[in-house]
Amino acid sequence: MTTQQSSSQKAAIQRYYERTDAGEFPAELFTADFEFYVPKFGVGRGVEEFGQMASAASVKQFKHAIAEMLIIENGRNVAVEGTTEGVTGTGVEWRGGSTPGGRFASIFQFDAAGLIERMYIYLDPDFAGDHTDGFRWNRGIAQAW
Repeated sequence: MTTQQSSSQKAAIQRYYERTDAGEFPAELFTADFEFYVPKFGVGRGVEEFGQMASAASVKQFKHAIAEMLIIENGRNVAVEGTTEGVTGTGVEWRGGSTPGGRFASIFQFDAAGLIERMYIYLDPDFAGDHTDGFRWNRGIAQAW
């Protein structure tokens, strides 16, 4: 892979996060039938299903800490690790690194034309930490987010 390809993939990912944080989905960065995965939603395809997933997320505000993201490229595959912050539909605020919700990792795969054909998002959609039965390890004061 050339440096130019590498830079264009990183730039596309940065545009994706900037636009989604602004409440827009940058469909021009994706193939028409791109595959995506989100925990508790499962696997979906295309912009319409992605929109269905996003609208059911019950989030008022959502923002990625773009400047602090770790981005690792390997050919057409790009891994991203970072944090988010926001407000749930019920008004609960979260901040990755300070609250239980908000850390994520995503894997993007680009096609030969430089479009995203696969995006798997790994994050706990329980941003507010309401699913208390899911907290298996109570580490007391040693617990860090």
